[in-house]
Amino acid sequence: MDMDKLVSLCRRRGFLFQSSEIYGGLSGFWDYGPLGVELKRNIREAWWLDMVTAHNELVKSPGAPSTYEMVGLDCAIIMHPQVWKCSGHYDLFHDMMVDCRQTKHRYRYDQVRGRWAEHRGQRVFIATVAEHEAEDMSQRAQKFFKLRAKEADQIVWQGETTSLDKVKDLSQVFAPEATEIGTLTEPREFNLMLETCCGAIKSDENKAFLRPETAQGMFVNFKNVTDSTRVKIPFGIAQIGKSFRNEITPRNFTFRSREFEQMEIEFFCHPDTSREWYEFWRDRRMAWYTSLGLASNRLRLREHPPEELSHYSCGTADIEYAFPFLPPGEFGELEGVAHRGDFDLRSHMEGKLVKNAAGCLELELGADGKPVQKGSGRDLTYRDDISGERFTPHVIEPSAGADRATLAVLCEAYTEDQAPDDKGAMQTRVVMKFHPRLAPVKAAVFPLVKKDGMPEVAKEIYAALKQRFIAFYDEKGAVGRRYRRQDEAGTPFCITVDGQTLQDGTVTIRDRDTLDQSRVKSADVVEEIARRVEG
Repeated sequence: MDMDKLVSLCRRRGFLFQSSEIYGGLSGFWDYGPLGVELKRNIREAWWLDMVTAHNELVKSPGAPSTYEMVGLDCAIIMHPQVWKCSGHYDLFHDMMVDCRQTKHRYRYDQVRGRWAEHRGQRVFIATVAEHEAEDMSQRAQKFFKLRAKEADQIVWQGETTSLDKVKDLSQVFAPEATEIGTLTEPREFNLMLETCCGAIKSDENKAFLRPETAQGMFVNFKNVTDSTRVKIPFGIAQIGKSFRNEITPRNFTFRSREFEQMEIEFFCHPDTSREWYEFWRDRRMAWYTSLGLASNRLRLREHPPEELSHYSCGTADIEYAFPFLPPGEFGELEGVAHRGDFDLRSHMEGKLVKNAAGCLELELGADGKPVQKGSGRDLTYRDDISGERFTPHVIEPSAGADRATLAVLCEAYTEDQAPDDKGAMQTRVVMKFHPRLAPVKAAVFPLVKKDGMPEVAKEIYAALKQRFIAFYDEKGAVGRRYRRQDEAGTPFCITVDGQTLQDGTVTIRDRDTLDQSRVKSADVVEEIARRVEG
């Protein structure tokens, strides 16, 4: 799929706009248009319904070690700064970056890619951050070696394209947009949290941060939830909300942005059953994506090797999707499912934790023997009312990105096929094949012509549909053109009121994907669309 076509469609049809576009835009921030906001809302609502609302705690889910409960929270975006110090974000939440001394541009170290090129004994690493890597590297290599396009075959390419962090000698790197080699600085740490200030006077005492994740709000409210409800372990806390990360180089449309929305669960369980719960949530979350139409051959579940695990993690798996802007064979993260052990609750009780030589978590102490960061001192352990056992729960965290899920759904849905026009001739049709649950508009209603009472009947059907679904009414232009407009919007069903409607009270329902048309009584349209949408 051509990513440029999808980006163009998203803007043209109102799925996504560059934030502050009339002022030149702001990198890393995006606005959802009329269709985009409905698509993203449908994804959030499907997640909440499937994970929280429709969950039956009285019936054991397939693959689950036992029954469990689910509740929700909506926590503040700005939290006490000590939260981020005890969680480790203040000291450890960073990416490695490099600066170009010539262009003054800044790049994330592992996101600059390139390949070694040689010409007449001179060897250089041609670096790029362009979406079309091969084309950009070829043009830049020609520029560096002062070759014309017809002489490009004189360049000898060595090895495969790789990331900059695999290159040991940065003095031989031809940086993106630079005109000479060796302009990159050595990599250094860059903290990703966005700072703000709470209060009338900006000072270190009033410094705060926009949350880089929603998870910590659920951890610090663990005791509040157990004390205020009858929920018992095992149980999960779910939250959907905005998070912020000061990405060095936002890129790939909405895939990597500075403001994004997360759909997270913190699932609290007994340490003895935590491995089983980890496997349950890992598999269940993978199945959720395929149930909403993402192709299984473009999804993969990747277990992190030991060297990739966070210092507190007992196991992590990423659910990844083969986004079209990535090189062939590469996948981008949709969701992480992490076995976090008891790290988070202990950190907020005791203070900042680190892993010792034996592989166990312990309180980090300074040279004076005192804790580097003190915890809250609150008791966040759990006591089982039946057995009387007191323990610190282990946590399984399925953490999904609502924006990345929306982007994956957009990429998956974009299709070009052949369909007949108004005169029966075949033409290329652009269609967004959203799963009906996710489609922004569920049904469109057309009168075949604007006379003979057809608009009046169509508007009655439209009004009835609007009580349950997002629907659209259109009476302008040839009906074939109206179909095409709805195909691009991803509307799964189009309802046409025609001459036969006035005779027998039936209407035509056209299926977006199969193009099949069937007649249904106008009085039954709402229930018929509900049946098709809700399965």
